[in-house]
Amino acid sequence: MRFRTLAGVALSTGAVVLTACGTPSHSGQTAFSSQSPQQTTGMAQGMTNIRMGTFSGLNDKHVSGAVKITGDQVVLSGFSSDPGPDLHIYLTNGTGESAVTAGAALGKVAFDNASQTFPIAGVDASKYTTVVINCDKAKAVFGAAALA
Repeated sequence: MRFRTLAGVALSTGAVVLTACGTPSHSGQTAFSSQSPQQTTGMAQGMTNIRMGTFSGLNDKHVSGAVKITGDQVVLSGFSSDPGPDLHIYLTNGTGESAVTAGAALGKVAFDNASQTFPIAGVDASKYTTVVINCDKAKAVFGAAALA
């Protein structure tokens, strides 16, 4: 390799291999892990799969805000809803009343409380695709958030 100096800085005219986010191999190139994302997700104990969604109103009702599922809780943020006499939150696999009936009830929801947290101990949240806000008294879905 030849070096030249330009304003006191040594420059190389040869090839330079940079390594980042990996362990250099014998060839000087970066060696990356061959583990799949599923393997690396559970590597550290206590790691959880975080799922999120954004609420939309249904059946001419207003529901907005975000939902995040982390480990053993469901967290609502920026949440608001039309008032209802008996609003509850559910983990479901759809937005119809039959999906709500088959879903997991998490608790009573305050329509005017932007931040709310619901424990989901004993519920496998990975089996559900949707978070639903339902008025149990009227048997009406107010809104839902698809989980990604």
